[in-house]
Amino acid sequence: MNTCYQKISSRAKELENEIVEFLLALVATPSHSGVEEKVIQVIRQEMIKAGFDEVRIDGLGSIIGRIGSGKRLIAFDAHIDTVYPGDPAQWNFDPFTPFVREGKVWGRGSVDQKGGMAAMVYAGRMIREMGLNDKFTILFTGTVMEEDCDGLCWQYLINEEKIRPELVVITEPTNMNIYRGHRGRMEMEVQVKGVSCHGSAPERGDNAIYKAARVALEIEKLNVRLRSDPFLGKGSVTVTEARSSSPSLCAVPDGAALHLDRRLTQGETRESAVAEVHDAAVRAGVPDAQVSVLTYAEPAYTGKIYPTEKYYPTWALPENSPWLQQAAAAYEGLFSRIPLIDKWTFSTNGVAIAGMNNIPCLGLGPGNEVHAHAANEACPVEHLSGAAAFYAALVAVLNEKAG
Repeated sequence: MNTCYQKISSRAKELENEIVEFLLALVATPSHSGVEEKVIQVIRQEMIKAGFDEVRIDGLGSIIGRIGSGKRLIAFDAHIDTVYPGDPAQWNFDPFTPFVREGKVWGRGSVDQKGGMAAMVYAGRMIREMGLNDKFTILFTGTVMEEDCDGLCWQYLINEEKIRPELVVITEPTNMNIYRGHRGRMEMEVQVKGVSCHGSAPERGDNAIYKAARVALEIEKLNVRLRSDPFLGKGSVTVTEARSSSPSLCAVPDGAALHLDRRLTQGETRESAVAEVHDAAVRAGVPDAQVSVLTYAEPAYTGKIYPTEKYYPTWALPENSPWLQQAAAAYEGLFSRIPLIDKWTFSTNGVAIAGMNNIPCLGLGPGNEVHAHAANEACPVEHLSGAAAFYAALVAVLNEKAG
């Protein structure tokens, strides 16, 4: 390890307790999608304390901290909303009363994904204090509503705030490996019409539930046929909800709907996915089934409604990308080992940044993604300081390569 990496590693270790205290404060401030205002203020105060050059909040409610004023622009991103805790009986403690035990920070959001937020704010402090940057303007974005609608926050940043970095580092959990992509996803609905009649004489009608059931069975078969990619893996589709409408529980249903969760691998598109589902309906003998892609149009805590289709494209940074090579160099220099370069199983804001806008993305974050959305969530303390060190080291490498 050369002297620069040693200094970065040592400084991150010195700041470890402060990073932990910041994460504890974040976890103790519930911030479900659409109600993130209080945690945004916690982050704002920490960015100001860390000496950020500018801190502001955009129209959707995401917080943007800036370090430096170079000619080139890069960004680090963490979404700061979390899912709900779910069944309280599955937790061994109050998910919003965080604590440190066994070398981990425990609580809802510690992994997904407030740990990344804590680490990157302190990376910003290190970059400023240690003079690691003079070529870049670096943005640190704490983004809202990702759990409800992946990438909506970055659609707003790119389209409305006109922020278009050369590179975005996603700080979602990677178990401290480097990730370079993931499958896309979309939410679809299949609507089926029937003919109602009295339940005592069902032969007079046309039962929409039976028709929808046949479609569902064909979708099960479709899932088996979907294409696969050597890196991202196989596409998938599954029925996650079924609904029906009827004049009465004593009447044959005149309508039914299936909600579909579709995961898209490389080469699959919105159009191809819709066509495949329609073909499944035809195979089921229901050619008049209506297949649609759903829309997200929920208000942010600011009151802003920014509608978007629930289509989140696949993305993967090429293996030979110079950005990936520089990230690997920073990792190896800092940790004295070759990084595992892999992919996320779940979806991230990269669907908008890279998938929709072709802005290069890569990721490294504290915590293991298997703990995301799970009870008894916990993030290793050593990951927090390690991630902060990596972000700072990456900036140092990028500045060196920029000449």
